[in-house]
Amino acid sequence: MCKSPSVVYIHGFNSSPQSFKAQQLRAAWRQLGLPEQHLLIPDLHHHPERAMAQLHAAIAQLEQPVLIGSSLGGYYATYLAQQHQLKALLINPAVRPHTLFANFTTEQENLYSGERWLLTQAHVQALAALEVPPPADAERFSVWLQTGDETLDYWLAEQYYSGCSVVIEQGGDHGFQRFAEHFPALFAFVGLESSALQKLDFSAFE
Repeated sequence: MCKSPSVVYIHGFNSSPQSFKAQQLRAAWRQLGLPEQHLLIPDLHHHPERAMAQLHAAIAQLEQPVLIGSSLGGYYATYLAQQHQLKALLINPAVRPHTLFANFTTEQENLYSGERWLLTQAHVQALAALEVPPPADAERFSVWLQTGDETLDYWLAEQYYSGCSVVIEQGGDHGFQRFAEHFPALFAFVGLESSALQKLDFSAFE
């Protein structure tokens, strides 16, 4: 019997486990009858150093989990995948986000919790410390981009991950439209047998 896959989902900037993609993934996971303890979606602290501590702890709970990272979570996942030799699926990932925030130290608000916090140079420096070279073992990475991303320039990710499996869809947005339609590819990447997907009711995600 094939062992159940395990996943750490890493949300993006000012997001949370309550985000649309995170909730859809959790719902699909439950539909498939996969062990709930094998899907971890940490509620990440806004400071990168604190977030990294949470993510290292989540990885330690599971046996070789697959990382799924969205936006800033994709940047985190890239660093962690190289540190821990893990597979990573990246959705509209941020590339060198510290350069975007370098002159953008201002008050922020989490879109889900309403928490307000100050983005400082310490945040920017901590993000810069997580920058790693483009993956050398590119077969462990899959990158999904939509050209309509209004927040990040998709071509930066296309260039950075050029040696990896990169899927570019026309249109869409930063939130990655039609996410649930990609579940067959997502679950194949995390190691689930295709026959198991027969349990998935796609009408629940419409």
